[in-house]
Amino acid sequence: MNLLRIGCVCLVLLVNAVAQNASTGAAASHGQVRALKITILSTMLADRGIGEWGFAALVEADGNRILVDTGARPQTVLANARELKVDLSNVKDVILTHNHEDHTGGLLTLRNEFMKTNPAALSRVHVAKGIFYSRPGKDGEGNSMIATRKEYEATGGTFVEHDQAVELFPGAWLTGPVPRPFPERNWSVSGEVVTPAGKVEDTIPEDQSLVLNSPQGLVLVTGCGHAGIINTLTFAEKEFPKTPVLAVVGGVHLFPATETQVDWTADKMKEFGLSYFVGAHCTGIDSVFRIRQRLGLTRKSAVVGAVGATFVLGEGIHPGMLAQ
Repeated sequence: MNLLRIGCVCLVLLVNAVAQNASTGAAASHGQVRALKITILSTMLADRGIGEWGFAALVEADGNRILVDTGARPQTVLANARELKVDLSNVKDVILTHNHEDHTGGLLTLRNEFMKTNPAALSRVHVAKGIFYSRPGKDGEGNSMIATRKEYEATGGTFVEHDQAVELFPGAWLTGPVPRPFPERNWSVSGEVVTPAGKVEDTIPEDQSLVLNSPQGLVLVTGCGHAGIINTLTFAEKEFPKTPVLAVVGGVHLFPATETQVDWTADKMKEFGLSYFVGAHCTGIDSVFRIRQRLGLTRKSAVVGAVGATFVLGEGIHPGMLAQ
């Protein structure tokens, strides 16, 4: 009986060890970024450069440089980058978080401008499955990315379409389409999309975000968060178990949300151990302040995103004058 009991105890210990290894294996399989800087190049608030209803941010991590979204108007990101003295000519990779024009409007301008000096500049765009689906409207095709695709590929650029998560470089994890266990419904359009299964409500199925794994925790860069910021963080947690979320930078589409929705979102964000929040673009100014209060953050750790604002690993947020 004693031998049997000892054997059972050993088996339990072995199972627990395997489970622990399995829970940490996903995080351990990813690299980590040791140096990270995120610079906002398009959003509404601006004391330097041009503000607009749009989003773009340059991510610089361990020598890798990648542009997340390209703003709304064709010239905004180009002009802001020049004013901020941010060189985009040696950036090869672009991430488009979804199809909306306030995130894709600058792509062709940036590609055409910088390929003059560097043919590889902005020559590869990472998108998620669904971004090229037709969005029929009363005035015709509502998805500008269908036409943009042809024009962009004519410059020699290529689209890389992802139907699942992928690591772009060590420590940089692109979510691809995000599962949605929570009914956040973080979109304000009422259109339809033509999928392989037929015409359905356009939930922006291709919405994706960039997750950067650092020694201090995860840093999430999101364009609009149409998949839901909590759905996105939950998805990241499964890939990086027991890893706190250090920062969220970008839009989380809470400007039309009720106070109850914002409070629910804030309370869920707090569960992830969030330390820094830069709520840009469609987050909503009031929503940023409400989230700051409910998370117990300060004016130094939770701000409205502004053109030129940066988040630097090990330093925190440099918000610019208006967002202080």
